[in-house]
Amino acid sequence: MKAPKDRQAVLLLAVNGMFVLAGALSGAFLNVYLWKSRQDYMMIAWFTVAQQIALGLTFWIAGKWVKEGNKMNTLRLGIAVAGLFYLFILATGQNAIHYIWPLGLLLGTSLGLFWLAFNVVYFEVTEADNRDWFNGWVGLLGSMTGILGPWISGWLITLLSGERGYRLIFTMSMVIFGLTVLLSFFLKKRKVSGKYNWTEGINRLKETDGIWRLAMGGLVMQGVREGVFSFLIYLLVYSATSQEARLGQFMLITSAVSLVSYWAAGKWFKPDFRSYGMLAGAVIMLLVILPLLWRVNYTTLLIFGVGTSLFIPLYMLPAIAVSFDLMGTSRKNAEKRVELVVVREICLMLGRIAGLLIFIAVLSFRQDPLTVTLLLLVLGMSPIGAWVFMRKLMKSKQTAA
Repeated sequence: MKAPKDRQAVLLLAVNGMFVLAGALSGAFLNVYLWKSRQDYMMIAWFTVAQQIALGLTFWIAGKWVKEGNKMNTLRLGIAVAGLFYLFILATGQNAIHYIWPLGLLLGTSLGLFWLAFNVVYFEVTEADNRDWFNGWVGLLGSMTGILGPWISGWLITLLSGERGYRLIFTMSMVIFGLTVLLSFFLKKRKVSGKYNWTEGINRLKETDGIWRLAMGGLVMQGVREGVFSFLIYLLVYSATSQEARLGQFMLITSAVSLVSYWAAGKWFKPDFRSYGMLAGAVIMLLVILPLLWRVNYTTLLIFGVGTSLFIPLYMLPAIAVSFDLMGTSRKNAEKRVELVVVREICLMLGRIAGLLIFIAVLSFRQDPLTVTLLLLVLGMSPIGAWVFMRKLMKSKQTAA
């Protein structure tokens, strides 16, 4: 794996690492902070729905700016809006629970702007001979920040007795976002090419071969689990322990296991076994939820977390590869990379919102622990649904253009 000769790839890697670090310091604890003000699962769920709506709409609308305008300004604006979000959190304090929708929309907008621009610029600054190097470093930095960031945050919150600790980590995230904006100005403006197609997703659904219909269906099913699991597990850990330090420890352990499992999967998991591996990963990720039916405590949650971290690469790597492989099967697809990245994210968004709405609908009637666990089990079946859609695509050989 060659390191890139282009310094732009290294700079983009640094920008990514700092953005992910800022999010890792505050991400999981943001929901806990809101939860401590009002212990309401539905409030957090609506906050997540607002994020997803803004995320999908931002991808779709900003796609034109990224393809026809200055994608680097899109990247910078995403980072700046993330910093602005934490400024608002600091300004509102515990009254933030009264601004769930505007705050959720603001956070989703920042994530949409950044990740759309990053995914497209990443495609442009890397080449076939250094993309593995770049991906490896993205994964390593993401894992290391996922290990250390939450653990440091949990330790600081505990050390500073709650509110002061939260304000410190939110301030740290805001400052890091500010520094990331400054670093991003060393990234060069990228060339623009072509016109943005607003209806690319509809066009792909109409294609007679049905390949993209299968991929899009699989992405929707992938999102169903992600929407709820992205916040609920961390809230359950905090509810079971009432200690931010224990939540930081949980994330440290599961992230460390994930680092090893993704490394092993990258080394030994071959494309020919994608279909079998994805099914095995999906089934095992469902089975590790079962201990929570017996009792929801730190031990059973840790069993779930470690089990998921061990086997999620078997499921996630094929799920990611399918859609990105399809983007490279022809020159036409490569030229439509912005639109196809948008289509991919909108499908994931629709799945996440569907899962969240199911969660909200059920909890509007019952909120006892057994109901919450059964919901985890039901929504945890969606990866098997993703495999059902994607298995034919993994068996067919896709040739990169």
